[in-house]
Amino acid sequence: MSNQDIQRLNPTPIWSDAVVFNRIACFVEVPESGDSFAEQTRALLAQAERTLAAIGSDKSRLMMVTIYLPDLANRKVLNEIWAEWLPEGSAPARACVRAELASPDLQIEIAFTAATLG
Repeated sequence: MSNQDIQRLNPTPIWSDAVVFNRIACFVEVPESGDSFAEQTRALLAQAERTLAAIGSDKSRLMMVTIYLPDLANRKVLNEIWAEWLPEGSAPARACVRAELASPDLQIEIAFTAATLG
């Protein structure tokens, strides 16, 4: 196998928006907008939908997510928004952990793994 088997979406010197190999995609989202936790979460999930579409997938094809929260008290709000966002019967495996994020303004970060159609 070579690096030609690996597809990278919008690579930069330090990250790619998504990486796809063998029809499995990995990507990370941090909110690009929002002040409140709910606003940031909804913005992040909208961004994830755009990334999924760009790699030939959608939220029903999520396999695993790792959710990073600086404040676990936000889990209740997260779970409500998450349940509204996901199509019924398509919840991925999920971990939710407390973590210090790169910026104090960030209230959530999610690492996604999804199957693609390609």
